[in-house]
Amino acid sequence: MKRPAPDPVHSGQESVWAYPRPPRLERTSKHLQIWLGGELIADTAQSTHPAFRVLETSHPPGYYLPPDAFKVGVLSLARGRSACEWKGEATYWTLRGGQGAQQKVAEQAAWSYEQPTLAFREMAGYLAVYPGKMDQCRVEGEVVTPQPGQFYGGWITADIKGPFKGEAGTMGW
Repeated sequence: MKRPAPDPVHSGQESVWAYPRPPRLERTSKHLQIWLGGELIADTAQSTHPAFRVLETSHPPGYYLPPDAFKVGVLSLARGRSACEWKGEATYWTLRGGQGAQQKVAEQAAWSYEQPTLAFREMAGYLAVYPGKMDQCRVEGEVVTPQPGQFYGGWITADIKGPFKGEAGTMGW
């Protein structure tokens, strides 16, 4: 399949077509927040560790938050496993947020790599979430748009330009 033409990029923006393959892990000091059931369930400002982002050609960044960024009681181990050729075997998590009638449970809405490959060892135990299964995910206060499709968990912000893998007809990219 032919590689698509990248969207135009302006000052302060990044093109996912400039991201590497295989993917790269990098620390980020950006303020990340996750909301579920009307409740702030994860906030990197509450963490003693920096978050990471994974950059891969044609994908918006995937953010991995340290476990201590999540409120106590929000996470529970979920069924299922999957494998990434670059990062290793993923463990899935269910998230809970909100109280009473507002409470939401998002099954298999987060994943982690407990024993990642050597290139990703720094993010062992850190958690990524599917933003489409949350009320909101925010980067520096900006509400993100979920990466298209059901399989990927990238976070799209105004400074990230595509086109993005995940929409119909993009599996061959």
